[in-house]
Amino acid sequence: MHPGAATDPPPAPAALPGLSFPPVRPVAAACPGAADTSPWGRLADLSTRLTAILSMDRLRRHAQVQPQLLVFAADHGIADEGVSRFGQEATRHRVNALLAGESPVYRMASGLGIAMTVVDAGVAVPLTPVDGQPGLVTLLPRKIGYGTRNMVLRPAMSVEQGVAALRAGMDVVRSLPGDTVLIGEAGAASTASAILLLSRLCGVPLADACGQHPDLSEAMTRHKLEKLYAVASRHRKAVTPFDALVAMGGFDLAMMTGAMIQAASEGRLVVVDGFVASAAALVARGLVPATADYLVFAHLSAHPGHRLLMIHMQDRPLLDMELRIGQGAGALLAWPLIRSALELKL
Repeated sequence: MHPGAATDPPPAPAALPGLSFPPVRPVAAACPGAADTSPWGRLADLSTRLTAILSMDRLRRHAQVQPQLLVFAADHGIADEGVSRFGQEATRHRVNALLAGESPVYRMASGLGIAMTVVDAGVAVPLTPVDGQPGLVTLLPRKIGYGTRNMVLRPAMSVEQGVAALRAGMDVVRSLPGDTVLIGEAGAASTASAILLLSRLCGVPLADACGQHPDLSEAMTRHKLEKLYAVASRHRKAVTPFDALVAMGGFDLAMMTGAMIQAASEGRLVVVDGFVASAAALVARGLVPATADYLVFAHLSAHPGHRLLMIHMQDRPLLDMELRIGQGAGALLAWPLIRSALELKL
């Protein structure tokens, strides 16, 4: 977390054409090394950090912490290049399973009593509520477009679409109750954007950011890397967080970025799910640096690039279970641990 006194005025965040970000007050640096002296180990560090985040603007009791899960769904045009095992139809299937209450992720959320909102940020087909949709899940239509453009050929989105997606993510959070937001995504080929953003914004070699994913054969990884090199070359002038997001991101990543900035500005705890959500966190930190103070990374996914991204974020996820699912599953798994840390009140 970035040091800063809770009484300091928040710095003015950067502005984009047609969009101003809300100020985010830095969180006072927690006393480091609690894990070294407490029998609770890293849980003590987490407890101290959570207390600092949730006590920033007003004294809050543990009973007031109400988590909300946001799953941002969108398709990526680069899926047409065969960079994923799954085509764009997989996004629709995942979303429909969540809405119908048939997904394991939904059952996890239901068991924890956590309300879930599936945000249609840009799925390639129209989405409608499912008949008999369970009460704990809501479909929120915020579609910017029917999937992004193929970024091998052109920018993934226009500047106007990028701004609209950031604003939509901010608006989604404004309407949510509670003090905690769990953020995940569902979208085929979304890891391509995460890899490219990691490489561009952190200076990680593209081959290292891509790595050898356990779900892909060596031949498919070589093909994917070839396409990612083509994207990076075409958009080599996109070096700022916003420009990189527009050129090589997705509607889901842009909305997650806006959601994280808005949640941080309201003093909410943000639980970040996997690799793709962490890439959105990287962009959010670049746009409004103090946003990083409010982020807790739920788990380290099986994607090789996620570990490198965490090194650059200078943070350590709570869990390492080699998950490859997305959809907020890791954030849900981490939530009982977060609740336990809040109970310690160290």
